Amino acid sequence: MKSIKVGLLGIGTVGAGTFNVLKRNQEEISRRAGHGIEIVMVADLNVERAKELVGSHCEVVSDGNLVVSNPDIDIVVELIGGYGIAKDLVLKAIANGKHVVTANKALLATHGDEIFKAAQDKGVMVAYEAAVAGGIPIIKALREGLTANRIEWIAGIINGTTNFILSEMRDKGLDFDTVLKEAQRLGYAEADPTFDIEGVDAAHKATLMSAIAFGIPVQFDKAHVEGITKLEAVDIRYAEQLGYRIKLLGIAKRTPQGIELRVHPTLIPAKRLIANVEGAMNAVLVQGDAVGATLYYGKGAGAEPTASAVIADLVDIARLADAEPAHRVPHLAFQPNAMADTPILPISEVTTSYYLRMHVADKLGVLANVTSILADSTISIDAMLQKEPALGETQTDIIMLTHQTQEKNVEAAIKKIEALPTVIGKVTKIRLEHLS
Repeated sequence: MKSIKVGLLGIGTVGAGTFNVLKRNQEEISRRAGHGIEIVMVADLNVERAKELVGSHCEVVSDGNLVVSNPDIDIVVELIGGYGIAKDLVLKAIANGKHVVTANKALLATHGDEIFKAAQDKGVMVAYEAAVAGGIPIIKALREGLTANRIEWIAGIINGTTNFILSEMRDKGLDFDTVLKEAQRLGYAEADPTFDIEGVDAAHKATLMSAIAFGIPVQFDKAHVEGITKLEAVDIRYAEQLGYRIKLLGIAKRTPQGIELRVHPTLIPAKRLIANVEGAMNAVLVQGDAVGATLYYGKGAGAEPTASAVIADLVDIARLADAEPAHRVPHLAFQPNAMADTPILPISEVTTSYYLRMHVADKLGVLANVTSILADSTISIDAMLQKEPALGETQTDIIMLTHQTQEKNVEAAIKKIEALPTVIGKVTKIRLEHLS
């Protein structure tokens, strides 16, 4: 059988990893795919660096249009990132009848419906295993391995930068700003870490997983997104004392009212496996009605872990390239004409439990006033921690964990609590998931 010819758009960290792993494991990959798979053309603005990386093994150009229009290329691998030129080149590749592999979660989370529709109309495949959780095969698990299940919910630690920061804050008791600088020094965080620390990167990935799990369009614009920039070390410490750990979770959950799609810091019971995922590692917990809970763990980024996912997609396409389009796995797991229009719930309609911390004057009746407000808002208390004031101090912290309630109830109660003359400053609210 003829060799599958691949064009590579961008040869940065992941691109170089893809080239090296494909070259190193060529024999094993060919045995699995039933075809040879070779990169024959690379486009990168830094032509000289690209030539140093690939040597004489393939042609190097500076213009990606030359790759997507090359009639000899069967599959285009897009590793440029972003929404601009990457989108143009992907759509041109599809229009030219080429299959596409991409690691670009931002592109698919915002323009995925358009891209998948174009691919369906042209009869080509768009594969994107590397777009979520690096080397962890979570997309394949959701699209194929769990296809018999009605997926109930997904909860994922899907950003290594934020997980490293939270792990360091917990282990060393340091504040956010100090740990962020250390993460940048070690290369875990970018010079501009905004997408990571504000939760945007995790929301892109959660959006894709929600579409596959529930058979809905990709709807990043409806996701609720909070990062970790406002998280304080004191809350991590109090959470530990109560038997919980704080992680930035991407959550997609099916409810009778609609789909919850949210990213935010979350308390998780310390006994859960996912609560013990440390450093820059990723993990995704999926609850299916037939299989129960399954956990997927591994490296969520890096040259060769992500290259592993890219090449797995290349192999899948090589195996299925000659199959009728109707016999391939749908891009979002469900048949395109069977997608649901289930609404994404606003955060005010989300139901979960909560951690509340308030700084109060150490006076008689404070606790009674707070609990009365919570009761009036139909919020019941699951656990409470009241700190003794330090010697000579007249203020202290009260920490409460609530049972499940709607977000709008908690917000209304917090406004009333903050209006009490004995409550100092703002109430800290962090959502809590038992994941049971």
